[in-house]
Amino acid sequence: MAAPAVAFFLFTFPFVFFFASVAADPDLLQDVCAADYSFEAKLNGYACKKDIVVDDFVSDVIAKPGSPANSYGSVATAANVLKVPGLNTLGISMSRIDYAPGGLNPPHLHPRASEIIFVLEGELDVGFLTTNNTLIAKTVKRGEIFIFPKALVHYQKNNANAPASVLAAFNSQLPGTQVMATTLFAAKPEVPDRILSETFHVGSKEIQKIKSRFAPKQ
Repeated sequence: MAAPAVAFFLFTFPFVFFFASVAADPDLLQDVCAADYSFEAKLNGYACKKDIVVDDFVSDVIAKPGSPANSYGSVATAANVLKVPGLNTLGISMSRIDYAPGGLNPPHLHPRASEIIFVLEGELDVGFLTTNNTLIAKTVKRGEIFIFPKALVHYQKNNANAPASVLAAFNSQLPGTQVMATTLFAAKPEVPDRILSETFHVGSKEIQKIKSRFAPKQ
Protein backbone atom coordinates (compact mmCIF):
# COMPACT_ATOMS: atom_id res chain seq x y z
CA MET A 1 0.00 0.00 0.00
CA ALA A 2 1.42 3.38 -1.04
CA ALA A 3 2.37 5.86 1.67
CA PRO A 4 -0.41 8.40 0.81
CA ALA A 5 -2.99 5.60 0.88
CA VAL A 6 -1.72 4.41 4.27
CA ALA A 7 -1.92 7.93 5.65
CA PHE A 8 -5.47 8.36 4.35
CA PHE A 9 -6.52 5.01 5.87
CA LEU A 10 -5.02 5.83 9.25
CA PHE A 11 -6.73 9.23 9.23
CA THR A 12 -10.20 8.03 8.23
CA PHE A 13 -10.36 4.66 10.03
CA PRO A 14 -11.09 6.13 13.51
CA PHE A 15 -13.89 8.26 12.09
CA VAL A 16 -15.65 5.18 10.66
CA PHE A 17 -15.90 3.72 14.15
CA PHE A 18 -16.89 7.08 15.64
CA PHE A 19 -19.84 7.56 13.30
CA ALA A 20 -20.88 3.92 13.68
CA SER A 21 -20.93 4.33 17.44
CA VAL A 22 -23.27 7.33 17.32
CA ALA A 23 -25.61 5.95 14.66
CA ALA A 24 -28.21 4.81 17.21
CA ASP A 25 -29.38 5.98 20.62
CA PRO A 26 -26.23 6.44 22.75
CA ASP A 27 -25.35 3.93 25.44
CA LEU A 28 -26.22 4.88 29.00
CA LEU A 29 -23.40 5.79 31.38
CA GLN A 30 -25.20 4.93 34.61
CA ASP A 31 -27.80 2.50 35.91
CA VAL A 32 -30.81 4.70 35.18
CA CYS A 33 -31.53 8.24 33.99
CA ALA A 34 -35.24 8.95 34.34
CA ALA A 35 -36.17 12.01 32.31
CA ASP A 36 -36.38 15.35 34.09
CA TYR A 37 -39.03 17.17 32.02
CA SER A 38 -38.60 20.37 34.02
CA PHE A 39 -35.03 20.87 32.78
CA GLU A 40 -35.36 22.96 29.63
CA ALA A 41 -31.94 22.35 28.10
CA LYS A 42 -31.71 19.13 26.10
CA LEU A 43 -28.52 17.43 24.93
CA ASN A 44 -29.85 14.84 22.47
CA GLY A 45 -32.23 13.62 25.16
CA TYR A 46 -33.46 14.59 28.59
CA ALA A 47 -31.46 15.45 31.69
CA CYS A 48 -31.56 12.93 34.55
CA LYS A 49 -33.83 13.36 37.55
CA LYS A 50 -32.07 13.75 40.83
CA ASP A 51 -34.42 11.37 42.63
CA ILE A 52 -36.10 8.50 40.81
CA VAL A 53 -39.34 6.81 41.88
CA VAL A 54 -40.94 3.55 40.83
CA ASP A 55 -43.61 5.38 38.81
CA ASP A 56 -40.86 6.53 36.43
CA PHE A 57 -40.64 2.91 35.25
CA VAL A 58 -44.28 1.79 35.03
CA SER A 59 -47.14 2.93 32.79
CA ASP A 60 -50.52 1.72 31.55
CA VAL A 61 -50.48 4.05 28.55
CA ILE A 62 -50.93 1.18 26.05
CA ALA A 63 -53.09 -1.05 28.25
CA LYS A 64 -56.37 -0.22 26.50
CA PRO A 65 -57.27 -0.08 22.79
CA GLY A 66 -57.12 3.34 21.22
CA SER A 67 -60.09 4.72 19.32
CA PRO A 68 -59.30 4.97 15.59
CA ALA A 69 -60.81 8.40 15.05
CA ASN A 70 -58.72 9.63 12.09
CA SER A 71 -59.64 9.33 8.42
CA TYR A 72 -57.38 6.30 8.02
CA GLY A 73 -59.15 4.25 10.67
CA SER A 74 -56.09 3.59 12.81
CA VAL A 75 -54.49 5.02 15.93
CA ALA A 76 -51.00 4.57 17.37
CA THR A 77 -50.58 5.00 21.12
CA ALA A 78 -46.92 5.52 22.04
CA ALA A 79 -45.08 4.46 25.17
CA ASN A 80 -41.91 6.45 24.58
CA VAL A 81 -39.68 8.75 26.62
CA LEU A 82 -42.23 11.56 26.34
CA LYS A 83 -44.68 9.50 28.40
CA VAL A 84 -42.46 7.12 30.41
CA PRO A 85 -39.53 8.95 32.10
CA GLY A 86 -37.65 5.74 32.87
CA LEU A 87 -37.08 5.08 29.16
CA ASN A 88 -34.61 7.97 28.96
CA THR A 89 -31.20 6.76 27.65
CA LEU A 90 -32.34 3.12 27.36
CA GLY A 91 -32.81 3.13 23.58
CA ILE A 92 -36.18 1.29 23.60
CA SER A 93 -39.87 2.13 23.36
CA MET A 94 -43.20 0.61 22.37
CA SER A 95 -46.48 1.52 20.71
CA ARG A 96 -49.90 -0.04 20.47
CA ILE A 97 -51.62 0.34 17.11
CA ASP A 98 -55.36 -0.27 16.78
CA TYR A 99 -57.19 -0.56 13.47
CA ALA A 100 -60.88 -0.26 12.70
CA PRO A 101 -62.26 -2.69 10.11
CA GLY A 102 -60.55 -1.67 6.88
CA GLY A 103 -58.22 0.66 8.80
CA LEU A 104 -54.85 1.74 7.41
CA ASN A 105 -51.62 2.85 9.06
CA PRO A 106 -50.49 4.80 5.98
CA PRO A 107 -46.99 4.72 4.45
CA HIS A 108 -44.55 6.24 6.95
CA LEU A 109 -41.07 5.80 8.37
CA HIS A 110 -39.25 6.02 11.69
CA PRO A 111 -35.98 7.92 11.14
CA ARG A 112 -34.33 6.74 14.35
CA ALA A 113 -35.43 3.12 14.77
CA SER A 114 -36.18 -0.31 13.39
CA GLU A 115 -39.58 -1.70 14.36
CA ILE A 116 -40.98 -5.13 15.14
CA ILE A 117 -44.71 -5.72 15.46
CA PHE A 118 -46.56 -8.54 17.22
CA VAL A 119 -50.14 -9.11 16.09
CA LEU A 120 -52.45 -9.13 19.12
CA GLU A 121 -55.73 -9.48 17.24
CA GLY A 122 -56.83 -9.75 13.65
CA GLU A 123 -55.01 -10.01 10.36
CA LEU A 124 -53.02 -7.32 8.54
CA ASP A 125 -51.43 -6.78 5.16
CA VAL A 126 -48.01 -5.28 5.91
CA GLY A 127 -44.97 -4.30 3.90
CA PHE A 128 -41.90 -2.12 3.55
CA LEU A 129 -40.00 -0.67 0.60
CA THR A 130 -36.26 -0.95 0.11
CA THR A 131 -34.18 1.88 -1.35
CA ASN A 132 -34.26 0.16 -4.75
CA ASN A 133 -38.09 0.25 -4.63
CA THR A 134 -38.60 -3.44 -3.89
CA LEU A 135 -41.75 -4.18 -1.89
CA ILE A 136 -41.38 -6.77 0.88
CA ALA A 137 -44.94 -7.64 1.89
CA LYS A 138 -46.99 -10.33 3.61
CA THR A 139 -50.27 -10.96 5.40
CA VAL A 140 -49.62 -11.48 9.11
CA LYS A 141 -52.03 -13.06 11.56
CA ARG A 142 -52.54 -13.22 15.32
CA GLY A 143 -49.39 -14.37 17.10
CA GLU A 144 -47.06 -13.54 14.21
CA ILE A 145 -44.38 -10.86 14.03
CA PHE A 146 -43.08 -8.68 11.22
CA ILE A 147 -39.97 -6.49 11.05
CA PHE A 148 -39.61 -3.05 9.48
CA PRO A 149 -35.95 -2.01 9.03
CA LYS A 150 -34.82 1.40 10.23
CA ALA A 151 -35.90 4.44 8.20
CA LEU A 152 -37.62 2.44 5.43
CA VAL A 153 -41.14 3.37 4.30
CA HIS A 154 -43.73 0.86 5.53
CA TYR A 155 -47.47 0.38 6.11
CA GLN A 156 -50.11 -1.84 7.73
CA LYS A 157 -53.63 -2.42 6.40
CA ASN A 158 -56.55 -4.21 8.07
CA ASN A 159 -58.59 -5.75 5.26
CA ALA A 160 -60.94 -7.65 7.58
CA ASN A 161 -64.40 -6.72 8.79
CA ALA A 162 -63.25 -6.85 12.41
CA PRO A 163 -60.86 -4.68 14.45
CA ALA A 164 -57.16 -5.54 14.65
CA SER A 165 -54.30 -4.50 16.92
CA VAL A 166 -50.54 -4.91 17.23
CA LEU A 167 -47.78 -4.17 19.72
CA ALA A 168 -44.77 -2.45 18.17
CA ALA A 169 -41.29 -2.30 19.70
CA PHE A 170 -38.50 0.10 18.67
CA ASN A 171 -34.77 0.35 19.35
CA SER A 172 -35.04 4.04 20.20
CA GLN A 173 -36.55 5.92 23.13
CA LEU A 174 -38.14 8.31 20.61
CA PRO A 175 -38.30 6.76 17.11
CA GLY A 176 -40.02 9.67 15.40
CA THR A 177 -42.66 9.20 12.69
CA GLN A 178 -42.94 10.78 9.26
CA VAL A 179 -46.18 10.01 7.40
CA MET A 180 -45.41 10.47 3.71
CA ALA A 181 -48.66 12.17 2.70
CA THR A 182 -48.78 14.47 5.72
CA THR A 183 -45.12 15.41 5.39
CA LEU A 184 -45.57 16.46 1.76
CA PHE A 185 -49.07 17.93 1.75
CA ALA A 186 -49.49 19.40 5.25
CA ALA A 187 -46.06 20.93 5.85
CA LYS A 188 -45.82 24.41 7.34
CA PRO A 189 -44.60 26.43 5.49
CA GLU A 190 -46.07 24.55 2.52
CA VAL A 191 -43.98 22.60 0.06
CA PRO A 192 -44.33 24.67 -3.16
CA ASP A 193 -47.01 23.41 -5.55
CA ARG A 194 -44.55 23.36 -8.45
CA ILE A 195 -42.30 20.94 -6.58
CA LEU A 196 -45.14 18.54 -5.84
CA SER A 197 -46.62 18.98 -9.31
CA GLU A 198 -43.36 17.97 -10.98
CA THR A 199 -42.78 15.17 -8.48
CA PHE A 200 -46.16 13.49 -9.01
CA HIS A 201 -46.66 14.53 -12.66
CA VAL A 202 -50.01 16.18 -12.00
CA GLY A 203 -51.30 19.72 -12.33
CA SER A 204 -51.27 22.37 -9.60
CA LYS A 205 -55.07 22.13 -9.24
CA GLU A 206 -54.76 18.49 -8.22
CA ILE A 207 -52.03 19.40 -5.75
CA GLN A 208 -54.18 22.11 -4.18
CA LYS A 209 -57.08 19.67 -3.94
CA ILE A 210 -54.92 17.15 -2.10
CA LYS A 211 -53.51 19.84 0.21
CA SER A 212 -57.03 20.94 1.12
CA ARG A 213 -57.81 17.43 2.34
CA PHE A 214 -54.84 17.56 4.73
CA ALA A 215 -55.58 21.06 6.02
CA PRO A 216 -56.18 21.08 9.81
CA LYS A 217 -59.82 21.24 10.90
CA GLN A 218 -60.90 24.69 12.05
